[in-house]
Amino acid sequence: MTSPSGAPSAADMPRAYNPASVEQRLYQRWLDQGYFAAQVQPGRDPFTIIMPPPNVTGELHLGHALEKAIEDALVRWRRMSGDPTLWLPGTDHAGIATQWAVEQRLAAEGRDRRQLGREKFEELVWEHVREYGGIIHRQSQRLGVSADWDRLRFTLDPGPSRAVRTTFVNLYNKGLIYRHERIINWCPRCSTALSDLEVDYREREGALYHIRYPLEDAAAGDAEYVTVATVRPETMLGDTGVAVNPEDPRYLPLQGRRAVLPIMDRSIPIVADHAVSLEFGTGALKVTPGHDPADFDIGQRHNLEIITVVGPDGNMTEAAGEFAGIDRFQARKEVADRLEALGLLERVEEYSSSVGHCQRCASVVEPLVSLQWFVNLGSHDNPESIAGKAYAAVADGDIRIVPERFTRVYLNWLENIRDWCISRQLWWGHRIPVWYCGDCGALTVSVEDPAECSACGSTKLRQDPDALDTWFSSGLWPHSTLGWPYDAEDLRYFYPTTVLETGYDILFFWVARMIMLGIENTGKPPFRTVFLHGMIRDGTGAKMSKTRGNTMDPLELVDKYGTDALRFALTTGAAPGSDIRFTEGRLEAARNFANKVWNAARFVLNSVENQGGPGCLNAPAAGEHRQDRWILSRLHRTTQEVNDDLAGFELGEAQQKLYDFIWDDYCDWYIEMAKVRLRSGSGPSPLPVLVHVLERTLRLLHPFMPFVTEEIWQHLRASLPQGNGSEKSLAESIMVASYPQADAGSFNPQAEEEISLVMRTVRAIRNARSQLRIPSNQPLEALVEANGWQQTIEEEADALQALSRVEPLRVLSDSATQSSASRGISLVVSPLVVRLPLEGIVDVAAEAERLREDRDECQRNLDRVAALLSNSNFRNKAKPEVVDREEERLTALRERRQRLDEVLEQLGHRE
Repeated sequence: MTSPSGAPSAADMPRAYNPASVEQRLYQRWLDQGYFAAQVQPGRDPFTIIMPPPNVTGELHLGHALEKAIEDALVRWRRMSGDPTLWLPGTDHAGIATQWAVEQRLAAEGRDRRQLGREKFEELVWEHVREYGGIIHRQSQRLGVSADWDRLRFTLDPGPSRAVRTTFVNLYNKGLIYRHERIINWCPRCSTALSDLEVDYREREGALYHIRYPLEDAAAGDAEYVTVATVRPETMLGDTGVAVNPEDPRYLPLQGRRAVLPIMDRSIPIVADHAVSLEFGTGALKVTPGHDPADFDIGQRHNLEIITVVGPDGNMTEAAGEFAGIDRFQARKEVADRLEALGLLERVEEYSSSVGHCQRCASVVEPLVSLQWFVNLGSHDNPESIAGKAYAAVADGDIRIVPERFTRVYLNWLENIRDWCISRQLWWGHRIPVWYCGDCGALTVSVEDPAECSACGSTKLRQDPDALDTWFSSGLWPHSTLGWPYDAEDLRYFYPTTVLETGYDILFFWVARMIMLGIENTGKPPFRTVFLHGMIRDGTGAKMSKTRGNTMDPLELVDKYGTDALRFALTTGAAPGSDIRFTEGRLEAARNFANKVWNAARFVLNSVENQGGPGCLNAPAAGEHRQDRWILSRLHRTTQEVNDDLAGFELGEAQQKLYDFIWDDYCDWYIEMAKVRLRSGSGPSPLPVLVHVLERTLRLLHPFMPFVTEEIWQHLRASLPQGNGSEKSLAESIMVASYPQADAGSFNPQAEEEISLVMRTVRAIRNARSQLRIPSNQPLEALVEANGWQQTIEEEADALQALSRVEPLRVLSDSATQSSASRGISLVVSPLVVRLPLEGIVDVAAEAERLREDRDECQRNLDRVAALLSNSNFRNKAKPEVVDREEERLTALRERRQRLDEVLEQLGHRE
């Protein structure tokens, strides 16, 4: 018997699940059937996620895999829940990253982009994109991503490109885009301005130089100099002032006086400014407006001159005097040497500071004053400004951020917002839609390429050479991909989108800009919820990076463990916004879980084929048997909890609850109890409930583990009758089956309490066997004092005997005494007391001696670990993961000692 997808019948199911034989076949079938395509359904609210666009030439890493596993789970859940669902994929042209990749190829050939010219270079980049673009999406499909690939968008497509130009022109016409000289992040290697996101700050060991600036016109007996501290002495050549805090009593006499800049012999003022820290260095700050953002602001407030001494190429400029033409880092050493020779270098001390590096080429970033294009974002407390509207959208609850703690982070950033530098000195990307007239010098700003000057009609036009910041086009992503600025059907129906899911590390740089530009262009927030996931770290908690050598290739992990295992390992137990410690142990556990589900299904379907299963697909009644009532109650409680967790974006919790229900309740308990009933043939058959719970569990699990659940689903379809009048039919794919909803009427607290008592009794007897080293095949009698639960224990006696391996099991009436019991141990399983006679089975004295030795060894280890954890030096110096591990050991040792004490007490040998 075969299913519509060609899956074999249950009898032919392999003993172990083999992802490699399943995943590509099923994914292609999903594509062929068009299951991922979104449909506009008027009158019904859609669920929309716009995929964060990866770099067009990028490759999949674990961060991408986490993001896509989360989004795909949400999308599959909402699609199965009956919502019109759109997951729109796309890619970003990634201006600086893509240009850098092509420039590296040229450099390897001994060529430079300037030799080619702009037009030829752009052609080369397009060739590069055609060769390498889309790789990441093909890799993503191996993760089971159920995106609507027919709607795939690229930031340089005609639609998004028009959205970019339209936005620029609109903002310019409103006076919100302007061109000005401001200080920006500059990469000397890439020769472009950088956004904040494109700068990686790294702690670097260096030095703090204390330099004496002689005071001008110092009177006899007065201080002769003011000492400043800096980590960049080469920039002092461009100093145009010294600043002190107006409340610093040390410098009150110096305010308003002047100092002489060493080496350059330039007179500079001493100004008072509250931006100066009283704690850093000497409390006196050298002010270099041309090379430090904070200094630039001070300079603007006090009308200080801007002198640029480090050029765009990273070498000292003519303004640096005798140091002109020297590399900035060599100049640092030479300036320090000169100061020492002049007797003005007071001291040098070791100092660690955060230094900005270009994200792409790792060059040290240089703050430079440059003529750039900016967006005036305004103030957060101005409700009419771009920043003000973005602030209100979150503060007023129009947009919810998950987890909530990042709301304050977002608002705090907007409270300190600066105007946004949007121009980049790149040749790849959206070129700024501004043209300069060669005759009258006027600017023409236009969506379409102009034929003539808007002021004088001249045709001598030159387009601005700069490209727009990649984040400018990415900031339009939720509405530009849906058709804006046109009145598109997709835009009307799917916008605003439902959820934006991404990492917390780009909350400011991308999420905030989407909110700002989305509201500016459409009048509506771009999404209702921002769901932030954490970073993936290695087992020690360190950030994964190629330089550390602790990265993992997700595709290699898929080959080794399977897609479902990778997805489940990445997201199970993970809380929103919390970092994840990822190890192969998590992958092994997830793969074992996939096999557990597979083997459970294999047992159920083989049982159906062997014993006949007509009627198995019909929903079972409330349950004639207590065990059935229990598992159905647990199923519906789990269903409710999983749906609630998904609605609250607690995907890690939802998966953990499913894992616990499937592994523990269904597989380890209900299936094992069902086996006892199937062997005995007495009472109602568990088969209808076995199949019913399996079928619903597969649907619950599908968003998280799509492949193994679909493959089992097809086996289920092949093994059971479909729609013959009395039977319900299974959907042709689990993808289009409905997501289970809880039925509160199926909650059965009594059955849950009764079976819980049975389970606790079985565990107690198993633990006693293990502690006393009684072989599983050793007959062991059990006497149970029922204490009001006699009927339950008697009715579940078969399961109790089989699962705890006791024979015989005698249930004592409430009035019975224990006088007939021989020497042994008593297990309190409240309200039950289980007595295990040990005469002839265990040498009680010898066993007690062994257990005492175990207990003493356990106590020694416990004392050692407790002493270690009580040592403040250990807690302060050890890595957090080491402290956590020792605390877990302490808890485990305490629990073991307690168990050993209890057994020894039962044996009458506790000392």
